[in-house]
Amino acid sequence: MKIKDIMTTEIASLNQEDSIEKAAQLMKQHDVGSIPVCSEQKVVGIVTDRDITLKSVAEGQDTKQQKVREVMTSNPVVGNPEMNVHEAAKIMSEKQIRRLPIVENNSLVGIVALGDLSLEPGLRDDAESALSHISEPGGNNWR
Repeated sequence: MKIKDIMTTEIASLNQEDSIEKAAQLMKQHDVGSIPVCSEQKVVGIVTDRDITLKSVAEGQDTKQQKVREVMTSNPVVGNPEMNVHEAAKIMSEKQIRRLPIVENNSLVGIVALGDLSLEPGLRDDAESALSHISEPGGNNWR
């Protein structure tokens, strides 16, 4: 099975100059914990609820003024629509990430989450394995 068969194609995205407040509002609106950051549809970063908490709120920053570029993870790991879902699960496990932006021709076309993998009966083991690696302490990657 290919990633394009299970990825979510309706994706909220931000640009680097958006405020942290806008990022948090989009996360709430779409009920997600991370949002890709794009420059003309090219993924240049990703911002997570954890980034906002640790790099903005906990530091006492003004979330209306602070920019997404200041807290995002730059150059995130990405996948492509034609990759095999097992390969995506392996990448997510090795890089300790819960969500993988999917890019085609340098443009964001989707995102796949561990939850997407776990919904497919034949992929539950991959999702469980990835989650066990992601949950290990010591990773500095975005989640």
